[in-house]
Amino acid sequence: MSAPLKETAPAGGSVPAQPSAGSTPARPGDSRGEGVVLNVFSHGFLALWGLLIVLPLLWLVLSSFKTNVQIGGSAFGWPQHWSFGVFSRAWDKGIGDYFLNTVIVLVFSVPLTMLFGSMAAYVLARYQFWGNRFLYYFFVAGAMFPVFLALVPLFFMVKRLDMLNTYQGLILVYVAYSLPFTVFFMHAFFRTLPTAVFEAAVLDGASHTRTFFQVMLPMAKPGLISVGIFNTLGQWNQFILPTVLMQPQSGSDPERYVLTQGLIQLQQQQGYASDLPVLFAGVTIAMIPMLVVYLSFQRQVQAGLTSATLK
Repeated sequence: MSAPLKETAPAGGSVPAQPSAGSTPARPGDSRGEGVVLNVFSHGFLALWGLLIVLPLLWLVLSSFKTNVQIGGSAFGWPQHWSFGVFSRAWDKGIGDYFLNTVIVLVFSVPLTMLFGSMAAYVLARYQFWGNRFLYYFFVAGAMFPVFLALVPLFFMVKRLDMLNTYQGLILVYVAYSLPFTVFFMHAFFRTLPTAVFEAAVLDGASHTRTFFQVMLPMAKPGLISVGIFNTLGQWNQFILPTVLMQPQSGSDPERYVLTQGLIQLQQQQGYASDLPVLFAGVTIAMIPMLVVYLSFQRQVQAGLTSATLK
């Protein structure tokens, strides 16, 4: 019998790989087609999501420049006269005072939340001691506890401290309410920071306080900006806590309503003689600062959210 024929490689090349029995040859266009379909679907979904967010905001701002007749006749029509006088009317009717009260509270509550939350997260992330895990999960459990369940005991606790309808009472409650998320977020961020930098600072004789404030905290700046934006948005838009804690306790007790309370109060004061453009202007005034803050720091927020994964 003759010897079986063997396939010889061409000169200067190698034998091309033969598909095995039962295998399906790969099609170069399949993966590219799937990628195009997925890309079109994702971009279409993001465009739809963007419209669902932008269109109500645009409708809200445009309604501020209309009159009651125009809003009642065509809610989606274009304003006939562009006048900013409605914003001054809304400001004079109390929005200015509500805006100032909100700023006073947040100027103290947000920095205190960031300071205490970062300190607690740093200790829990970088130091091992008995009860470390218990304290960490204790903080995390606070984020899963609905604030509605604590309104009654919280009210009596603040009342016993004689802090109802006071800035300091609302500030302390805001700080306590925002600490669980801050500790949870910053704990994960501090764990990603390089240990070599911490050890070098200790070897150079830096104290724990100096190491935290001058070495570790500046390195956690992206995370601080991200969680700071979230705390600012959450406390700026908070409604249930100031409604319970910021009510006048007597006739001589002044009103210290924040923006979310003030908008409801403005609507109730109008009664049947509703001035809808003033309400829309008040909501626009309350919305613009948060839009400016987020748009100004959106890159830092994205960097803070992704840095823990990239490191």
